[in-house]
Amino acid sequence: METTAQQLAARLTAAFNGGGAASARPWLWRPLLQLLATGRPVTIDQLATATGHTTDQVREALAANPDTEYDQDGRIVGSGLTQNPTPHRFETDGQQLHTWCALDTLVFPAVLGQSAQVNSPCHTTGTPVHVSVEPDRVTHVEPATAVVSIVTPEAPASIRSAFCNQVHFFASADAAKPWLAEHPGATVLPVADAYTLGRPLTASLLTGDTASGCC
Repeated sequence: METTAQQLAARLTAAFNGGGAASARPWLWRPLLQLLATGRPVTIDQLATATGHTTDQVREALAANPDTEYDQDGRIVGSGLTQNPTPHRFETDGQQLHTWCALDTLVFPAVLGQSAQVNSPCHTTGTPVHVSVEPDRVTHVEPATAVVSIVTPEAPASIRSAFCNQVHFFASADAAKPWLAEHPGATVLPVADAYTLGRPLTASLLTGDTASGCC
């Protein structure tokens, strides 16, 4: 019998592989995140070199994701991992970065192959949530009762508005209750379970394959 987490995993994978911006080119995603993790804006030429594609191919791929963030010079500064401030602080390899959502903080260490220290306020109470994440596991959660909210959009044109903006840390399941009451169909998972949920989703986005039973 499938668990709730497995059911969520399958629904999220279907949504993110269903077309539009959600199905970003697999060849683009990891190199872009790796370049953003340096803490410096990324040029189209840099991304073309890193991916082995032409600048036109890179521009076409980026155009499919309207959420991509640019600076005043047209350089990329955010795509899931961002150099612009958000509530979700993400420190890795000495760089102070941010992410678009709570789940991003849990899956990006595996994509980058680097550990990360995560700090984010409870969306309801403002209580600080601290998480230590290795590429293959979560090693510390404070408070231990912290949870992550999860929604399952239908093949969103904008991942950030339909998904990321609804995926938060909460200090506990009780702290999440007022938010859940306003978001029918959403759920919360303990941080370690949210990490497990994100792993197969990450794999599917990196390969372009829709994995059975994944998020």
